[in-house]
Amino acid sequence: MTDLDRTDRKILKALQADGRIANVDLAEKVGLSPTSTGDRVKRLQREGFIAGYGARLDPHRLGLGLLVFVEVSLDKTTPDVFEKFAEAVKRAPEVLECHMVAGGFDYLVKTRVADMAAYRRFLGEILLALPGVKETRTYAVMEEVKSDGMLPV
Repeated sequence: MTDLDRTDRKILKALQADGRIANVDLAEKVGLSPTSTGDRVKRLQREGFIAGYGARLDPHRLGLGLLVFVEVSLDKTTPDVFEKFAEAVKRAPEVLECHMVAGGFDYLVKTRVADMAAYRRFLGEILLALPGVKETRTYAVMEEVKSDGMLPV
């Protein structure tokens, strides 16, 4: 893996803030020619530093105003139960993120739904129906303090 220099980091930071920035503007921002900047961006993509591009959508405008985190404990902590749960949760479009964690429970699930009634439906019809789920603990978000998702580069 190639080490990132100061200019690479500037490029990554700028692209995180605005993935649609024109190459000419990016070049000006980082102090390189457009050709050199384009070459660096291609290298950063090729080497996997840039995993992809996408739009950040406003969940409230889409009717998904309730953000919820759910602790999930499984009935058994065996490889086959972990695998079945993981495969099933990947197919649930309501699940934004799911992380296996160390500690007092097995998985932390992040979901967005319209409201508490929609969450109750999701919990009963989707989450509790996933393989191996023994119990859950729900944490409804009252205020999103920081959610830009930008990595420190």
